[in-house]
Amino acid sequence: MKKERLYIEYPLSSHQPGIVWTLISTDHGLERWIADEVVEDNGIISFTWGLPWADHHTLSANIIERERNSHIRFKWVEEDDPEAFWEMRIGKSELTGDLCLCIIDYAPEDEIEDLRSLWDGNMERLHMSSGL
Repeated sequence: MKKERLYIEYPLSSHQPGIVWTLISTDHGLERWIADEVVEDNGIISFTWGLPWADHHTLSANIIERERNSHIRFKWVEEDDPEAFWEMRIGKSELTGDLCLCIIDYAPEDEIEDLRSLWDGNMERLHMSSGL
C-alpha cells in the first residue's frame, strides 16, 4: 500500500547540534522520548513501548543512513512500501537561527493526522526530558 509523506519541523531551544544528535541517534537518547526501551544491535534498532515483562509492543528498524550531527534515517523491518522511511534531521531556522528538528515519516492517507499527533507527543516528551 502506497503511503503519504509527512514533513514536520519542530523548533528547539538549543544551538548545539551535538546535544540534539545524541538524543536522536543513541539508544539512551531515544529512550528519553521515543520509546520505553531502545536497543541497537548491528544497525538494527528495536523500540519497545510498555514494560518488557508485562504488556508491550516491539518494532525494529534498520538504520539506512546516518550522518553525524545532521540526520538519521530508519526503515521499519516489516515495511511493505519500498519508498517509506522515517527520518530525523537537525535543521536551522532561517528566521531565528535556532536549531529545529525536521521529521519525515510515512503513513496511509487516513492515518496522517494520527502520525502527526504521535510526533507531537514525542516532541512534548523530548522537551520535558531535555529542555530542548
